[in-house]
Amino acid sequence: MKRLKVIALILLCSIPLLIHAQQPLHNIDIDYAHPKEYQIAGIRIMGAHNLDPRLLLSVAGISEGDRIKVPGDELNRAVKNLWKQGLYSDIQIVATRTMEDKIWFDIVVKERPRLSHFSFEGVTRSQANDLRDKLHITRGETVTENLLINSRNTIRKFFVKKGYFFVDVDVRQEKDPKEANGEGLVFVVSKHRKIKVNSIDINGNEALSDKKVLRSMKEIKEKNVLHVFKVSKYNESDFQADKKNIVNAYLEQGYRDARIVSDTMFRHDDKTVDIRIQVSEGHRYYFGNITWLGNTKYSNKVLNNILNIRKGDIYDDAKLEKQLYMNPTGQDISSLYLDNGYLFFQVTPVEKNVENDSIDMEFQIYEGKQATINEVSIAGNTKTNDQVIMREIRTKPGQLFSRSDIIRSQRELAQLGYFDPEGFDVITEPHPENGTVDIKYVVEERPSDQVELSGGWGGGIVVGTLGLVFSNFSAKSLFKKGAWRPLPSGDGQRLTLRATSNGPGFQSYNMSFTEPWLGGRKPNSLNISIFHTIRSNGVKDDTYKQSLKLTGGSAGLGWRLKWPDDYFTFYVQAAYQVYNLNNYNSGGFIFTNGRSNNLSATFTLSRNDVDDPIFPTRGSKFTYSLQWTPPFSSFNDIDYVHAEPAEKYKWIEYHKHTFHASWFAPVDGKIKSKLVLVNKVGFGFLGYWNSDIGTSPFERFYMGGDGLSGFELDGRELISLRGYENNTVTPGYPNETGASIAAKYTCELRYAISKNPNATIFTLAFLEAGNSWETGRNFDPFKLKRSAGVGIRLFLPMFGLLGIDYGIPMDDIDGRPGVKDPQFHFTIGQFFNAWNSD
Repeated sequence: MKRLKVIALILLCSIPLLIHAQQPLHNIDIDYAHPKEYQIAGIRIMGAHNLDPRLLLSVAGISEGDRIKVPGDELNRAVKNLWKQGLYSDIQIVATRTMEDKIWFDIVVKERPRLSHFSFEGVTRSQANDLRDKLHITRGETVTENLLINSRNTIRKFFVKKGYFFVDVDVRQEKDPKEANGEGLVFVVSKHRKIKVNSIDINGNEALSDKKVLRSMKEIKEKNVLHVFKVSKYNESDFQADKKNIVNAYLEQGYRDARIVSDTMFRHDDKTVDIRIQVSEGHRYYFGNITWLGNTKYSNKVLNNILNIRKGDIYDDAKLEKQLYMNPTGQDISSLYLDNGYLFFQVTPVEKNVENDSIDMEFQIYEGKQATINEVSIAGNTKTNDQVIMREIRTKPGQLFSRSDIIRSQRELAQLGYFDPEGFDVITEPHPENGTVDIKYVVEERPSDQVELSGGWGGGIVVGTLGLVFSNFSAKSLFKKGAWRPLPSGDGQRLTLRATSNGPGFQSYNMSFTEPWLGGRKPNSLNISIFHTIRSNGVKDDTYKQSLKLTGGSAGLGWRLKWPDDYFTFYVQAAYQVYNLNNYNSGGFIFTNGRSNNLSATFTLSRNDVDDPIFPTRGSKFTYSLQWTPPFSSFNDIDYVHAEPAEKYKWIEYHKHTFHASWFAPVDGKIKSKLVLVNKVGFGFLGYWNSDIGTSPFERFYMGGDGLSGFELDGRELISLRGYENNTVTPGYPNETGASIAAKYTCELRYAISKNPNATIFTLAFLEAGNSWETGRNFDPFKLKRSAGVGIRLFLPMFGLLGIDYGIPMDDIDGRPGVKDPQFHFTIGQFFNAWNSD
């Protein structure tokens, strides 16, 4: 592209020096065979409108006063230096005149256009916004070939990653009439169709089947309707990662020489591509002799038991790494030392001998000194008070350093619900000179208060609820100046206010307060709640008025136990409820006038070690609860066989047992997995003290539907069974007499779409089975009503958990034709209880 136009004297280095003739130009004769030395008497810069002439001369490398040969290399280098800048589309060096041994030059340049604007064709508005961020080009920038090439490549990579593998990108350059030397660029994108993978052909594999190799590929999948959570979109970076996954699958089976020999991707049709992968497996290796060097704290036997690798085991590099450094269960060599203060501990695996297919291993250990904790600090909390965080932290100054205590502290902080689990960080600053370490916990606050706006259908009417949940409340700051923003907060207390109504026919109000650290020294909780509910026919005239008034309250204390481990809690609650009925002949009550009293005590033992309260990926939780009333009938001489219902149930008596358990496990085994398997079971039993009274009509179980709709005026427990209508899997439906025994089993596969703390979203597929029975004599744990379906959950800090499920029932219910019609179930602004889909 270089041109050197000589008007008076142009020295073209490309013209051979063997030319001996003289060519007169503007009366200046140049003898190309005999170069002559000149002194530059003057240089003018022509055409440089946006560049400093002095800078241009500096780049060219020639200046007035220089002595050069004409023709010669100096002018040739000057042209090359200017071309390297990429700022000009044309460069001319013109000799204007000579006088004796002096010569004058004009350097005439034509600047490349400047970018005035750029736009896109063939893309969406959001894609255009993303592309502007990725291109990194700005107005006023010189439009060079390099800029155009890089821009096209960036755009193409952007769409290839989105599955448009055959995307075409052209650039249309347009003169800008509003700006001198301005030029606009229009990037014309032809995305064509998204490209999916039709098939993946594996060659050279004998030890691992095609199915196992394909299963090891986590990102790229063949086109298949069964791939629900991974589409078959082709992506180059994902493909590179999956090739590593294939090699890792071989390494786990002892094939440490395995490698990908070649891979080819070619078009199958306009929509799909085929992939062919050639594998070289190599030989399988096994662990040989295992020895330890440098260990004084623990014996070889102890270390071998923790390592859990024996001579003759398949050489699995991933297992070796896990057993040495980071086993999720905490059973690894590093944890053994780091949990006992050996912060400066190191273990180095060394292959001492490789003979045939056997590898001898020596583990070289540096134990160092035990480290004690010097200082513990917190950063990032803008709302929660330091003492609320510090009381959950297990690492205290003066204690030996323990990695498991740090991990447990992070788990406890996550359970508070005030912080983003993805934003946790722990910074350790060791001081080897004095054997101490400083620990800083970094947290990131997230909104935790909630507004509950929910609606439900129950009892033939629409019911609305407005609730406020302040989960980080501070009672002691109620009268503190400046603490109302909008409410006093930061002490970790929980205040709940809720009102439910459908108008004059039903109104319910309740308030609860929880102090998780009563006294501030130990994790002993205090919970107080009061409530008042009125249900009536809405008539003001006492003659025709029908009403039920329920008033009560409860107080409870909870303790965090240390045995069997400190994931256990024990909770004791005393509650009192009084029912006042006035001509009330609806809602399933067996008498219409009178007063019933429910004085009960509840004992609850639970264990919870899940890693995240919103989207658990590992761990389990279970709860056993015993609620009972005194056997009031034993303290009087009433003939309960012939007593009227109002007298028989004046003081309600029963003993009620419930058990719930949930297990969470990552399907792919990753610590921060997105695909989780959940299994849950639940049982409930309502017993009686006196056979003459029988089972209490209060506190019974009602199963079916979303488990949320309906009135809980009689203490009933609503149990969801998705796919069926509300309360239909209940004895005596539609009379709703309730059940004294219930069982439910659930299996869910959950996939996290987003773990953003401001909007956690996950989908689920479920299998569910359950039933309820009127008496224990009818109980049959294998006679269940089954269902299956899918759902989605959205957690917003302001509103709690929102969900929708689509359930398909599988079994008939006596007296309920058409029960097998699929059902949608909606939930708004409420956490599900243990029976339901939490």
